Amino acid sequence: MGFLSRKTLSSGLRLFDLLLMAVSFVLAARPIFHKIGIISPSQFFSMRVRLGVMLLFLIFPLIWHVLFNACGLYASRRLSTRTAEVFDILKATTLGTLVLAAAGASGHVWMINREFLFLFWAFSSVLALSSRMFIRSLLAYLRRHGRNSRNVIIVGTNPRAVNFVHHLERHSELGYRLLGFADEAWPGLTEFDKSPYPLVCDLDGLAKYLRLNVVDEVVVGLPIRSFHSLASQIAWNCEQQGIILRYLPNLFDLKEATQRSHEVEGYSLVSHESTVTDGWALMVKRVIDVVLSSSAILVLSPVLILTAIIIKLTAPGPVFFVQKRLGLNKRMFHIYKFRTMVVDAEKRLKDLEHLNEVSGPVFKITKDPRITAVGAFLRKTSIDELPQLINVLKGDMSLVGPRPLQVRDYELFNSLGQDWQRRRFSVRPGITCLWQVMGRSSIPFEKWMELDLQYVRNWSLWLDFEILLKTVPAVLKGSGAA
Repeated sequence: MGFLSRKTLSSGLRLFDLLLMAVSFVLAARPIFHKIGIISPSQFFSMRVRLGVMLLFLIFPLIWHVLFNACGLYASRRLSTRTAEVFDILKATTLGTLVLAAAGASGHVWMINREFLFLFWAFSSVLALSSRMFIRSLLAYLRRHGRNSRNVIIVGTNPRAVNFVHHLERHSELGYRLLGFADEAWPGLTEFDKSPYPLVCDLDGLAKYLRLNVVDEVVVGLPIRSFHSLASQIAWNCEQQGIILRYLPNLFDLKEATQRSHEVEGYSLVSHESTVTDGWALMVKRVIDVVLSSSAILVLSPVLILTAIIIKLTAPGPVFFVQKRLGLNKRMFHIYKFRTMVVDAEKRLKDLEHLNEVSGPVFKITKDPRITAVGAFLRKTSIDELPQLINVLKGDMSLVGPRPLQVRDYELFNSLGQDWQRRRFSVRPGITCLWQVMGRSSIPFEKWMELDLQYVRNWSLWLDFEILLKTVPAVLKGSGAA
């Protein structure tokens, strides 16, 4: 699709989105007008409307357009996933609905109530999603049949560049037509010659090839560290000829980090993120933490009060055990637990370290003499962990996440000399985790760390939900509790 066609499609989409917004507004308003008997267009337009309300109706389409544009819905979505486009559409319609709600509240517009806002959001979201998914499917169909394609040349013949072409071939809906590769002689070229792909020019002849051929995009797959000057020249050539330049940005050969681009005051940054960075999902996770932890504290308050009384009556010392732990990115915080040991338990630890039954820096023994009679029951039932709901409410912890380590245990990490285990600190620690539901203290230290990293790599709200569900039977069985 040429520039004019893309521009025409973009302009058509802008007008179509405004039309869908107007349709959604009418559909959302219809039940309200039906209740008061105003259902015909002539009656609607004959209503006396305040100047402020009229200005709202005139300005809101502009705001709607700005929001859709800010969410990238008029940029090329060729390389965007379906999920990303759905997310951007919902973000735009949600923000638009919130703006309408704020304007309605400030202007005292009687028709903009909760029912209207919900219907408007639902109609606008469904209509926008349906239209964009239809367009996406139509474009994918055209691209699979040779229309709306982009001519691309790959610079570099290393395995990473070849694998990228394999990816393009597996996804014909992207509509890329490979012209060939450009590279100079190097030892790996012999292996490349066995592939079915053509070598159309060397690196010195690339500028001439770009001038004489129809090339829409150039993808640089060279190792930038070794070919920085040459890559800069290629980028300059593409800029001069108005050709889109892309590059495979894994400069550091990282295995699991996700790469993202950001703009900071005119500076372009490429980030390598090996932790959870989904802002919206993390926000939902935090809301769930606050709602569930506060609700649990209220529901379990009789258990909490009774436990505190029993501890106070049966064992001298404080009710709560407060200890420094390492949280998100190794930030220190004080964890709260019901005290299950004698008062001087920390001082007696050195005398018992030779009895440690688990590998790694953590300390566990089956029959710890420091545990009180009531404490043994509290640990078996995990009641001693309940005060950590306060930590969740404060934001030091989450309901689900890697268990927070003691300062002593972390300091012993240095003797292991393995930094990969520290990646667990890149997410907020939790009350329960994969380790808790898969054996708890009976699992070796190395397996515990592997499960924590598995959680970080595969995190999702659904995974948290699954862990919470599995925690209940694990606690009732007392499996692995110590």
